[in-house]
Amino acid sequence: MAVKKTDAAKVEKKVEEVKAAEKKAPAKAAAKKAPAKAAAKKPAAKKAPAKKAAAKKPAGDNVVLQYNGKDIEMKALVEACKADYKAKGHKSASNVCVYVKPEDNAAYYTVNGKGAEDFKVEL
Repeated sequence: MAVKKTDAAKVEKKVEEVKAAEKKAPAKAAAKKAPAKAAAKKPAAKKAPAKKAAAKKPAGDNVVLQYNGKDIEMKALVEACKADYKAKGHKSASNVCVYVKPEDNAAYYTVNGKGAEDFKVEL
């Protein structure tokens, strides 16, 4: 069984949105620092307690599947599966397990341990 073209387009759009959000994350961190610098330049009437520097979160690990000239990021694939599940009229998915089958050019998923024939995302 294949996913409808409209569902596949929605999933592809969601994958692109997730990738774009991951690329913008460093820009957002820099934007948050700018107001702090501007506030530091103003003379303070009262002495405020020093703020602790926020600990930087590590970028984290990422797994990329490469085959047939495609690069598929696993984080983006999980988000695409969640978006597909929600597009099918379900509530948000909390426990998603993804099974990638390159020979089928698809990824199958289960939500909370339950699967169905239409729980499939084209790669």
